[in-house]
Amino acid sequence: MRVLISGCGYVGSALGLLLAAEGHTVFGLRRNTAALPAGITPVRADLSETLPPDVLPRDLDAVVFAASPGGSSDEAYRTAYVEGPRRVLSALGGRDVGRLVLVSSTGVYGQREGEWVDEGSPTEPGGVSGRRLLEGEGQVLGGTTPGVVLRLGGIYGPGRNGMIERALRNPPPDDGPPQYTNRIHRDDCAGALRHLLLLPDPGPVYLGVDHEPADRRTVAEWLAAHLRRDPPENLASPRNGARDRPGRTNKRCSNERLLRSGYEFRYPTFREGFAALLEETARPD
Repeated sequence: MRVLISGCGYVGSALGLLLAAEGHTVFGLRRNTAALPAGITPVRADLSETLPPDVLPRDLDAVVFAASPGGSSDEAYRTAYVEGPRRVLSALGGRDVGRLVLVSSTGVYGQREGEWVDEGSPTEPGGVSGRRLLEGEGQVLGGTTPGVVLRLGGIYGPGRNGMIERALRNPPPDDGPPQYTNRIHRDDCAGALRHLLLLPDPGPVYLGVDHEPADRRTVAEWLAAHLRRDPPENLASPRNGARDRPGRTNKRCSNERLLRSGYEFRYPTFREGFAALLEETARPD
């Protein structure tokens, strides 16, 4: 299989290495191709600009769009998730590509009361980022190339300890309702994308999250026990706590459709993933 990974960064590079190890031919499109790992053929291009028709490799079997926004503004999300897919589709010029997979986000959901959400739940995001993501999804799913969307939860993994640091530094109030978080390890992001690329007849949309949408307090207490520390002090308050942060959602994302399709998680919950990350961080250089 010949696969182009457009926006070949943190997740895309992991996917590329996974595919290359299996003998697939992988092309990685990004501005700085020097950052691509060995085994991925570089394609130097800027997704914020019009792509020349001859910049994309020929005879592609699939394209994965895994770009990230260059910031949190509406313009950054529009450039990444609306203009980016549009430019790739235009540069393909109607070529017979078997599948286009878009890496999206659970940010398209705006639920705030701890509801369970799945692929059929209402997508009514409160912020512009979620609306731009939906706009990009519409382009991919409504185009002539068969499209698949993978909506990822919060991504963590090697080099990304932010979730652990935030959980220890700022646990939620003790007296508040559960504040659910949804996450997925970088390696499972890559694994799920590979799975959807090879799946004979995928559905249009999948949620990429692990098995447990965990309450923030549960995560903080597990980390404290794992690191043999005292439970974290309550640093948030009803006035400045995360539950009242504008735009913060509170939802439980289900990965049932992805599991039914046959994908098996390497890190089923935050416990396995965080433990592996902490062990790796503790190793001497």
